[in-house]
Amino acid sequence: MSPTSAATSLRQEELSQWYRTHARDLPWRRDRFHDEYGAWGTLVSEFMLQQTPVTRVVPHLQAWLERWPTPLAMSTASPADVVEQWSNLGYPRRALWLHRAAIEITNRHGGSVPRDVDALLALSGIGDYTARAVAAFAFGDRVPVVDTNIRRVIARAWEGRSQPGPPARRDLEAMSALLPSEDAESAIFNAAMMELGAVVCTARAPRCDACPIASGCAWLAAGQPDTGDTRRRQARYEGSDRAARGAVLKVLRNSSRAGVPADAVIHDWTDAAQRDRAIDSLIADGLIEAVDGHLRLPH
Repeated sequence: MSPTSAATSLRQEELSQWYRTHARDLPWRRDRFHDEYGAWGTLVSEFMLQQTPVTRVVPHLQAWLERWPTPLAMSTASPADVVEQWSNLGYPRRALWLHRAAIEITNRHGGSVPRDVDALLALSGIGDYTARAVAAFAFGDRVPVVDTNIRRVIARAWEGRSQPGPPARRDLEAMSALLPSEDAESAIFNAAMMELGAVVCTARAPRCDACPIASGCAWLAAGQPDTGDTRRRQARYEGSDRAARGAVLKVLRNSSRAGVPADAVIHDWTDAAQRDRAIDSLIADGLIEAVDGHLRLPH
């Protein structure tokens, strides 16, 4: 074994052992959760976790799965049901994508979430990360999983950079090269890398003193240099079109299914053009409907 592979093997072992001892107790990591909801529970949790903090997802996940514990159960719901249940999780198009995915799973796969990454990628709303997360965490397959946290850990611990660059295909290749050869251990390592980036190797205030692989970290060894950050910044939510869209949806979620007169929906919004733009985009996305001068959730 070469020195490089020996060092990587040691970090695999240290990181996986740290995860087994220190991982947060999250619903989708519990055996009972998997026994009850299987891969469908993992898929729903991953949809909810896209661009949304764990603390916001946890209160919604159980209620969602109690209402729709299987793809078949959800496939019979209306679009209005799922948008309403999505509540304030943000990026509500995910609710419609998840609904479509449930219908596709029911029609194409007999109601069982597929295991194959390509089959998962063919479902609505599922990209590289979600497909691989389901394959790894629900089925225990040896596939690289890459999110923002994992990209940051690789950039620092293995490449000596303070922040990762923009997402690229090479991220999957880099993670694949680090995975243990055994399926079960690779699933643990994926989760451990993600957990390390989420709670220790954070973007703004990394806790290097608590890091289980600090002794082998290339960035720490180099003196934690600021190597720049070329990632695209997300626009502020407050005052944005996203905020206007969220305000419109909140009104309609809290109204009757008959809807609300269009001119009464966030009528006091300070930017009338932005309000109208938000309504138009929600209609285009299929998240709301305009019927007889009223706006309502899709039926």
